[in-house]
Amino acid sequence: MNAIRNLCLLLALTLLALSCLAQTDTPTKPKKEKAATAADVQALKDAIAAQQAALARQQQEIQQLKNELQHKDQSVQQAQSAAADASAKADAAQAQASQQQETVTDLKKNVADLQTNVNNAATSIQETQKNIHDEIENPLAIHYKGITLTPGGFLAAEFVRRSRALGADINTPFNSLTMPGASQSYMSEFFGSGRQSRFSLLAQGKLKSATLSGYYEGDFLSAAVTSNNNESNSYPFRQRQAWGQAALDSGWTVTGGQMWSLVTETHHGVDNRTEAVPLTIDPQYTVGFSWARQYAVRVSKDFGNKFWLAASMENSQATLTTHSNEDNFLIGSAGASGGLYNSAISTCSSSINSTATSVTTTCTPIAGYSFNPSPDFIVKAVAEPGFGHYEIFGLNTNFRDRIFPCGGVSSTTVCNGKTGPSALGAFNDTRNGGGFGANARWTLAKHLDFGLHFLGGKGIGRYGTSTLPDTAIRADGAFNLVKSAQGLGTLEWHGPKLDVYFNGGVEYAGRAYDYDPILNKYVGYGAPAFNSYGCYTETQPAVNNGFAPGSLADCTADTRALMEGTGGFWYRFYSGPKGRFQFGAQYSYVTRETWYGVGFTKGTALAPSGLDNMVFTSLRYYIP
Repeated sequence: MNAIRNLCLLLALTLLALSCLAQTDTPTKPKKEKAATAADVQALKDAIAAQQAALARQQQEIQQLKNELQHKDQSVQQAQSAAADASAKADAAQAQASQQQETVTDLKKNVADLQTNVNNAATSIQETQKNIHDEIENPLAIHYKGITLTPGGFLAAEFVRRSRALGADINTPFNSLTMPGASQSYMSEFFGSGRQSRFSLLAQGKLKSATLSGYYEGDFLSAAVTSNNNESNSYPFRQRQAWGQAALDSGWTVTGGQMWSLVTETHHGVDNRTEAVPLTIDPQYTVGFSWARQYAVRVSKDFGNKFWLAASMENSQATLTTHSNEDNFLIGSAGASGGLYNSAISTCSSSINSTATSVTTTCTPIAGYSFNPSPDFIVKAVAEPGFGHYEIFGLNTNFRDRIFPCGGVSSTTVCNGKTGPSALGAFNDTRNGGGFGANARWTLAKHLDFGLHFLGGKGIGRYGTSTLPDTAIRADGAFNLVKSAQGLGTLEWHGPKLDVYFNGGVEYAGRAYDYDPILNKYVGYGAPAFNSYGCYTETQPAVNNGFAPGSLADCTADTRALMEGTGGFWYRFYSGPKGRFQFGAQYSYVTRETWYGVGFTKGTALAPSGLDNMVFTSLRYYIP
């Protein structure tokens, strides 16, 4: 407002000055000139000087107003510039404040993260210290020269009570269940045992593209000649498994030594030490379970942890049961002590010929060893598609004996140009046996496992837990392989502390008999003409020492089928870094059915059977 007022004032003064000038310069009409006096001239000069002085003052005021206006414009510009600078500084300050706030927020976050990291580091250090302490105080394994040694096993206190005596320890000889007339069938038995206590050691070493491992396992379920239950119960340690393995990262695995046979079901692939062994306390497991532990060389290939192929070459043997055959065949021998076989014998009998010129002594070996022509060969395929575990396998086994055509003739018969029995014309005979098997296992409801198992064929009875015969012998001395089948169903419930199991199994052996037309009699296994009526008649002890039950006369009793139902549980009181302490109990009902034979009267038939009720308990401490 002051600037406008000053401007108006300046404008008015300018107009006044111009008006005065106009009046001074405007021509006037000439008048009659008067003579100018000195006073008039002086007055005119004074007036002009006054006007010039006024005009100078006006110009001075105008210049002053211009100066003030310019000063005010400069002040306004300075004010505007200051305001702009202040606004810019305010914006910069606001931006800096925001940035500082973000910096503070980030700093707080970093501090919080740092605190978290410090806490985590402290926790990790504590856990590491604890792990180091645990490794020192409670190592899971022992590290030695680049390999890892892992001990294992358990200590067991177990007992069994059987309703019918078998003269057996904690393991059950299923194919020896007594017939109704046996004295043992009228007596029960109790045995307490620690012999199933087991020790193992696993050694592992990691290479760039392979893992090398070795495993040893043993228990005390063996008997020396001097072993007994009278005082110290001194039973020797025996080998269960002893093998070495190279597992390549490419999926190929080679294993050699004594191990579970490839016919045995596994929980995962064909991996050793994952065998699906029944949970029974009885170390003979349960009827229908197919297995062996023997020498083998196994090669397997893993295809993506979903499918496996394996082939195994395993030790062969022949289990033989035959009746009434002549001495016209040879499949092996008793053990030779110098060859580290069991050379012990059970009984010997002597006979004198009709002229009393010679004595013949016959001894029964505890163990017979067949002369095997080749190993057994097993191939297996395993699939785990995502639900269930499935196995199929095939087994091939060979048998060889030496046949003596003149070995069973009468003393007056001429054979190969010589009268009476002789070894003339002896020759070897080889027969092939084998079978097919399948296993399957499913987890039905998180804790519930259900399994089915089958093996059937000819000459494979020894792969069943009851060790039914592989073969009998024909009248001419040739092998007569026994058809057999084994089946097992398992149901297992696994909880945090409790495991419950049920097993139902059967093993079957078919008839394998022949008729000898020369001697007019049946030979072999399970012949209908064999006597069965004596299986119901008790006999007195064989010798007067109190430890030799009488043998049943006229009682062939060849096993047709063995059946067992088993139920039991394991309860873990403690399972942790200090090991595992658990208790188990098992009940088993087993029957032994035999083939029909001759009954009490002509034309009748009998099929006697044996049975047993068994109760087991076990208290075990497992090495951690």
